[in-house]
Amino acid sequence: MRLATFQDKARTIFPGLSVAGLVAVTSVFLSEHYGAPAMLMAILLGIALHFLSEEERTAPGVDFAARVVLRFGVALLGLRISAGLVADLGAAFVGLIVLSTAATIGAALLAAPLFGRGRRFATLTGGSVAICGASAALAISAVLPRDARSEQDVVFTVVGVTVLSTVAMIVYPMLAAGLGFDPQVTGVFLGGTIHDVAQVVGAGYSVSDETGDVATLVKLIRVSCLAPVVLIVALAFRHASPGEARPPLLPGFVLGFLVLAAINSTGAVPDIVNAVASDLSRWALITAIAAVGMKTSLPQLMQVGRAAMLMLCVETVFLAIFVAAGAYLLTM
Repeated sequence: MRLATFQDKARTIFPGLSVAGLVAVTSVFLSEHYGAPAMLMAILLGIALHFLSEEERTAPGVDFAARVVLRFGVALLGLRISAGLVADLGAAFVGLIVLSTAATIGAALLAAPLFGRGRRFATLTGGSVAICGASAALAISAVLPRDARSEQDVVFTVVGVTVLSTVAMIVYPMLAAGLGFDPQVTGVFLGGTIHDVAQVVGAGYSVSDETGDVATLVKLIRVSCLAPVVLIVALAFRHASPGEARPPLLPGFVLGFLVLAAINSTGAVPDIVNAVASDLSRWALITAIAAVGMKTSLPQLMQVGRAAMLMLCVETVFLAIFVAAGAYLLTM
């Protein structure tokens, strides 16, 4: 009986899930051949296929990809984190990264009324800028209470941080050189400010191998902030509004992230397993963001407005100034 139920469920979600997977494959192809960010391609292609989220045959699978596949991909990010990474950087720089994360989210919450936006949008954008771009936006959105603007806010945030991250990848290395940062401080600055992992790697190694290594390390420590931030957000919004479904006290994917990070810290996970998990996580997140794009109407997305884009830019500039000033002071 259970097997029959599982087969029925699989048949229900397969059409929409397979389309989201196809969009993910197409996005990666475009990224590898034309240099465009895969996440950005996935969400733009997804938006073009919005009608599939309203088709009876594909809608369940699209929803499954946007929720379940998303959580699976975020949980697997835990295998990229270990206690050794934190120890290698040193307490002072780790403290700077944690403080910059908290400060950026706090600044977003304080600035939100000035841009006509609420706590949810500020938490979503501030968290994505402070931690790891699109991946953080997806993870935080999974524990925020849903409303009529949820989907377009997520899509806007993913597109916005991806574009800003690409710009930062080009501009920030020149900025670090102009400020006279040495290779280590440049790595801390790049890893602590650029939103997405791929752009951090690109920017860091474009300067030097040493800078690239430090930038990647700092970025992974920022990623490790994802679990506690998501947990705090889940707790903060448990009593958001009467009648709304409460997010779980400890979301399952956050627990999975923490467990995998703890296992990875023991050194018992073979390199090949880490490599496979990293690729699987990337594919899951790209598939999920394609599905989120499918669930978003372009006219609704345009309603987000210029003020929201300006708010995202202000958060990005705030993070850059905070990390640059902190790194400079720590190396004086």
